[in-house]
Amino acid sequence: MPQEPEARGPVVTPVRVVIALCLFAPFVAMLWVGSYAKIEPTFIGIPFFYWYQMAWVVFSTLLTMVAYRLWQRDQAARKAAREGGASQ
Repeated sequence: MPQEPEARGPVVTPVRVVIALCLFAPFVAMLWVGSYAKIEPTFIGIPFFYWYQMAWVVFSTLLTMVAYRLWQRDQAARKAAREGGASQ
């Protein structure tokens, strides 16, 4: 008797959309140069152009960590759903 195909959840979920936005936001922020190509406001004497980019280094790291944690949670939930569905 042939086995039934594995039931998969949807590929695009709200969690995956949030993950994509977390990973996409730094690219948009850095490629939109016109938004930060200025000197003022300065921060401890550093022009905006430079400290804005350095702030995005830290912010990008945080966003990547959030995306990774969400991805781990999503994969664990899918694995649990697969194993739970297989035992029924």
